[in-house]
Amino acid sequence: MLRLIGSLSCIWLLMAISTMAQDQPPVLDTAGRPVRSGVEYYILPAATDVAGGLTLVARNGSCPSFVGQEPLAPVVSQGLPVVFSPYVAGETIVRESRSFIIEFSAASTCVSSTKWNLGARDPATSRRNIRIGGSGSYFRITKENNLYYLGFCPADTCNTCKFDCGTAGITIENGTRFLTLDGPVFPFRFRRA
Repeated sequence: MLRLIGSLSCIWLLMAISTMAQDQPPVLDTAGRPVRSGVEYYILPAATDVAGGLTLVARNGSCPSFVGQEPLAPVVSQGLPVVFSPYVAGETIVRESRSFIIEFSAASTCVSSTKWNLGARDPATSRRNIRIGGSGSYFRITKENNLYYLGFCPADTCNTCKFDCGTAGITIENGTRFLTLDGPVFPFRFRRA
């Protein structure tokens, strides 16, 4: 009898998490369709005349192990496509304020994984760079004034955990554009590849 109650409690908890995830509106791509897990998208700036899409960048000539942004050039690059993997098992739609892993749909000769991870806080700037490699950190998309923002705050992955949340923006270092947390925020849009 206790085993049955434990199993029912587990099933109820999974259904509650699934229902809560579906309560959030879907993130929409540039065509107005919900962003789907496992489908390739370009992450582009919301303003079309500031720079290109997100891509892999290097610091000081090293391997490209950071997430950054293509510079504004005569021909603006869309960057590299990414795929989203929601935290909620079986979820096929990326929803606002819900956790997911982001991975470039490209290969890097320097690391085994192109999943996005939150880097350590830089003592000089207090910012945290978004890096690639490893198993991936959980990110989320929030919407404010009809603009989408990328951020880190995986509260739905652990109800009792305290996270050092932040919203992503672009910082420029020696002409290279890095995606960082804890600096100026930057709105994005999502175009299906």
